[in-house]
Amino acid sequence: MKSKIAIVTGASSGIGAATAELLANSGYKVYGTSRKGAQAAKHSYNMIPLDVNSEASIEAALKEVVKIEGRIDILVNNAGFGVAPGGAEESSIEQTKMLFDTNFFGIVRMTRAVVPYMRKQGEGRIINIGSILGLIPAPYMATYAATKHAVEGFSESLDHELRTRGIRVSVIEPGYTNTQFEANTQEVDSQLDEYNIARTALAKIIKVAVAGGDDPKVVASTVLKAVNAKNPKLRYAAGKLACRLSFLRRFAPAALVDMGIRKEMELDSLAQIASQNS
Repeated sequence: MKSKIAIVTGASSGIGAATAELLANSGYKVYGTSRKGAQAAKHSYNMIPLDVNSEASIEAALKEVVKIEGRIDILVNNAGFGVAPGGAEESSIEQTKMLFDTNFFGIVRMTRAVVPYMRKQGEGRIINIGSILGLIPAPYMATYAATKHAVEGFSESLDHELRTRGIRVSVIEPGYTNTQFEANTQEVDSQLDEYNIARTALAKIIKVAVAGGDDPKVVASTVLKAVNAKNPKLRYAAGKLACRLSFLRRFAPAALVDMGIRKEMELDSLAQIASQNS
């Protein structure tokens, strides 16, 4: 049988690269994308230029793939970036729009471009890389969490729309993952003195958590599971932490979850220190 055709956005490193590599090694014909396209490093998959912020770039890339392969079977929406910890009011409207433009509207653009091909085929899989922060609150990462909550709502609604057309949509929810994601993370662009202590402390907490986080291959394996599933689920938590938090969010009392988040992020201690220094 001819290999199924997969497109993975943001495949130059991290989760995207691990996913593209695993899909390629599992028999799929994979086209990884990045804004720069082909990389110096050799991959078991093709790298093509594609900017998820540009409809023209997306259309050109997909047309090229369809011209060569005749179809697109799988889309993995992975491209995205983050903003370093900071108060919600420390990100300007412009920075917030930029974050949504890539993390959410990038997925919308890719979906709108690929669905017509999949509808014509009568089948397809769309896998959106979300985050466990799409299910739980993320103090001092409010705008980033908001983009991932948006991905959750979009994915679930889209799956209902497309299911009768042979197309299924799943969202993958990783926890902390040990990647170079921080290299593409922006500092909040409207810093206020009131948040200096919390911002610095939480940056250290998250840096340690990321260093001890899951290997990107854990997320890639979850993507492969969703892609291969005969009856795919809407949501797949990736990694032990994400599975635990997903379970707690669904079944634990809200007050318990609230208390756990504040304790884990030391929010009350930080607030007390901040008040003593004000």
